[in-house]
Amino acid sequence: MDRRIFLKKACGGLLFLSASSLIACGDKKHLRFGVITDLHYAGKAPRGTRYYNQSIEKLQMALDVFKKADLDFIIELGDLKDQDDEPRKETTLAHLDAVENVFQSYPGPVYHVLGNHDMDSISKTDFLSHIHNHGPAAHKPYYAFVNQGIKFIVLDANNNEDGSDYDSGNFDWKKAYITAPQKEWLKGELTGHTYPVIVFVHQMLDSFSDISPLLCVANAEEIVDLLEESGNVLAVFQGHHHPGHYSFRRGIHYWTMPGAIEESLPENNSFAIVDIDQDRNIYIDGYYNCQDKELIRE
Repeated sequence: MDRRIFLKKACGGLLFLSASSLIACGDKKHLRFGVITDLHYAGKAPRGTRYYNQSIEKLQMALDVFKKADLDFIIELGDLKDQDDEPRKETTLAHLDAVENVFQSYPGPVYHVLGNHDMDSISKTDFLSHIHNHGPAAHKPYYAFVNQGIKFIVLDANNNEDGSDYDSGNFDWKKAYITAPQKEWLKGELTGHTYPVIVFVHQMLDSFSDISPLLCVANAEEIVDLLEESGNVLAVFQGHHHPGHYSFRRGIHYWTMPGAIEESLPENNSFAIVDIDQDRNIYIDGYYNCQDKELIRE
């Protein structure tokens, strides 16, 4: 059976297949977190490669692994929910509540990144009032937190060029912006400390790579300049592009996680456990369609 779709048990479980997992089991890394993206949960029937109504089961499978691992937190990288063929606020919120209730069953810190589909049929305020981010991050579209001496910065690119929020589907998903106030906030979060930094964002920032610019934040170059100028960013974790992607520039890894929505159970899913060691090397232990990846500090 293809290794990419063979279920690997977390530490304390039955089986590991990747070298990074074996290392992690024998010697706990400095920090460990679980990650999943692009669940797109909705009640509608499958369309093409997207199996909307299987996403809760896929999330539960990930949580079963996460709960057996020694994790510091878990995070999803956006597009937690979708909408039905006939968009209605009430049913969209019901889908959001259903998938969020499963996500919050994890007995530890939980974090969200906003994705463009999270504002289908509802406002950003609606979404934030129906999910819960851990601690001071609650009700915030973008925020930062420190865990085990590493700063994690969560960005929100779900904004129009004029700075207004994506709202109830009235936006062009190909035009996503980090607003000027958020950019100033980011400058502050990147300076005045010695923490290594990891950035989480839904839409992609590596527009300098071979990826289509339509999948990237429209003002990505401005944001990447800030990250590179700071000199302390290790990696950017992204969603949005369901096949996944990777690029590297000037000391920063840009890793795009494959979307969990794609293809049907039981063979298909996508989630990962990420280990960061004392030297700030990053080991991604991927499950199912998410491949293992080492992001070595250079």
